[in-house]
Amino acid sequence: MKKTGIIINEIEIYKSPIKLKEPFVISLGPFTHAQNVVIVIHTNEGITGSGECSPFMSINGESMDTCFIVGQYLAKALKGKNALDIEGCTEAMEKTIFGNTSIKSAFDMALYDIVAQHAGVPLYRYLGGRKGKKLQIDYTVSIGDPQKMARDALSIVQKGFQIIKVKLGESREADVERIRLIREAIGMDIPLRIDANQGWSADSAIEILHAVQPYNIQLCEEPIAKWAFMELAHIRKGSPIPIMADESCCNHHDATRLLQLEACDMFNIKLGKSGGIYDALKIINIAEENNIVTQIGGFLESRLAFTASAHLALASEMIQYYDFDTPLMFVEDPVVGGITYGPHGEITVPEAPGLGAKMDDEYLRSLESVTV
Repeated sequence: MKKTGIIINEIEIYKSPIKLKEPFVISLGPFTHAQNVVIVIHTNEGITGSGECSPFMSINGESMDTCFIVGQYLAKALKGKNALDIEGCTEAMEKTIFGNTSIKSAFDMALYDIVAQHAGVPLYRYLGGRKGKKLQIDYTVSIGDPQKMARDALSIVQKGFQIIKVKLGESREADVERIRLIREAIGMDIPLRIDANQGWSADSAIEILHAVQPYNIQLCEEPIAKWAFMELAHIRKGSPIPIMADESCCNHHDATRLLQLEACDMFNIKLGKSGGIYDALKIINIAEENNIVTQIGGFLESRLAFTASAHLALASEMIQYYDFDTPLMFVEDPVVGGITYGPHGEITVPEAPGLGAKMDDEYLRSLESVTV
């Protein structure tokens, strides 16, 4: 019997730079804009899917400009394909170009939007998920002057957020001072999660983790350079704080290797690292088989991409941490539908078929674009 399908007949690619309210700073550098790319896939049955990526040159080696160009190669490869054949479309993208996981994730997202719409269900239900757990996000304090970081943390608490993520990744003295002052400002009860973004050496990581341990630290993301993953097991063994693999855990091959090395306690999944939902589900399966608590995070995506991430977060009970705060840092919100942010950083996922989110048409018309 012939397989039912709907055909991709047109793909729009948009550059979507959005200014941040203030610079977002990590150990790898500062960011003043979210330099994103939006994908809109049209089909012969009139179903349209939307996707978005937020490339980081320092992490996945992509930029808004490279995604815009590579996206045209991928669009040509997917045009005429069956949009319901996620595996086949993924294979077509992999055969077209190696890597480029950020832009591939935007196409993947749009395809899953189409598939779930075609099925007539919200994406989380299509993925086998259900509602029933609280999706409560953290809010991030950028790395910088310790006094300013303490003021920022207090402001976050005053806005009602109950979990704070702190960017670190410099010297022992500076990073410990940052945590000390933040705890002085907000007290000891609010959970703190720290993220060094590869900023420490192996020896300094263990020393710093012991120094900040008395300040009620919930976990530490990616303490050392991603290429030094062979040293993560040593750090994990010597750390009093659980280690979450981020930049060193991009796809299911990385996740398998990290488990074999006993290198981390947790995974951080980002669609821009995994190439999209298709591979992220493989990482989630590994986490479930090995009882690994997992976080769904992201880069500087808007509510469009984080809506996809929130749907995915409902697909497994092993996903227990949610890092979806960057849309709140934008000066504008061009997304129609999508997740909503409630009190204390709690997220509500839409019930519309598919993602339940897209970019505002007028906003898209204002952007540089190409149609394939």
